[in-house]
Amino acid sequence: MRSATGSLAVLLAGWAHDLQPTPEDLGLADRSLADTVAVALAARDHPVTRLAAGLPDGPRWAVAAHVLDFDDLHMPSTTHISAVCVPAALALGAGARAYLAGAGVMARLGTALGWPHYSAGWHATCTAGAPASAAAAAVALGLTADQTAAALALAVPGAGGVQRAFGTDAKALQVGFAVDAGIRAARLAAAGARADPAALDEWFGLVGGDRARLDLSGAAVPGGLAIKIYPCCYALQRPISAVAELAAGGLAAGEVLRIAVRTPAATVTPLIHHRPETGLQGKFSLEYGVAAALLDRYPGFSSFTDAAVQRPAARHLAGLVEVMLDDGGAGLLDGDFSAEVLVAGGTVRGVSQQYPPGSPPRPPSAGQFGAKLTECLAGLPADPAALTWATAPALLSEYC
Repeated sequence: MRSATGSLAVLLAGWAHDLQPTPEDLGLADRSLADTVAVALAARDHPVTRLAAGLPDGPRWAVAAHVLDFDDLHMPSTTHISAVCVPAALALGAGARAYLAGAGVMARLGTALGWPHYSAGWHATCTAGAPASAAAAAVALGLTADQTAAALALAVPGAGGVQRAFGTDAKALQVGFAVDAGIRAARLAAAGARADPAALDEWFGLVGGDRARLDLSGAAVPGGLAIKIYPCCYALQRPISAVAELAAGGLAAGEVLRIAVRTPAATVTPLIHHRPETGLQGKFSLEYGVAAALLDRYPGFSSFTDAAVQRPAARHLAGLVEVMLDDGGAGLLDGDFSAEVLVAGGTVRGVSQQYPPGSPPRPPSAGQFGAKLTECLAGLPADPAALTWATAPALLSEYC
């Protein structure tokens, strides 16, 4: 790791301003665009998307992109990068370079904030997201490096958000607020507003960041992005994938007597709803995720409705889940997730998994990614291959 010295805002602004994307960076940007826009369009009729209808384009599209919790994740920073940086770039008529500038700032700032910041209860997508949105907007507006540093500092008041919002309307809405704060900050900087770049440093220290983790080297988005296969919190991707393997092997939900799962404590940090009542809460429930995997084999959109969460069979199976947490961990994919299912007759079926499909070490196949886009765009006259930086704003404006 190459440690950097000087003001955070100045360093990150200089990096964003000077960014020259590689072909690999641009490939990641195009995949992120398709994934994010498709997920946002899938949420076009969601009640929270409708609640956000009065917001400007960028924050409104960010809410739609995040409300289904089907958007990508940057594992080292535990942030949903594209739900912030794609809408910020599109709202200002920009493309891949503006997205990558914001994404790179978000990845680096979020990684420097680190797991202690996330595990303390901060919603890192929002805390790192407001300055990242400012960086994307600054590049989109053609700001100088000094103006970009001012924009990052001006975004500090919007760099908040807590995990207590998970499972409620506020989770997606506060991501929209972060995007709004960044775009507003960049526009003010473009108009001549000034700020002390050290404001970002002071905020960074107050929320527990560690400068030793700041690294400006490497790809635009170091470590790449995890693509979700299931429309729920990333902390559920591995448990659902593992238990779905058992279900696919012929395990009948009606024969289950007991479900014992073991995982490092860190991996369930955002799973705060143990007996969910709503679809949104179900997206943050380990117990329900396990039940849905057994009942539905592939928990998709229909598995995370209020009615699905309230199914008697789902409530029964969730009540059979016993969670054993190993101490420690420093990330959502730390260690292994294992499950043992006791069925009628005394047979025990077991499974263990480290990396779920869609994670950087196990990237989605072309078929998996294509199937996700097709599912998201069902009912729309939108061709996944036609989702480009030029065409996406009109689609989002029409439906979201």
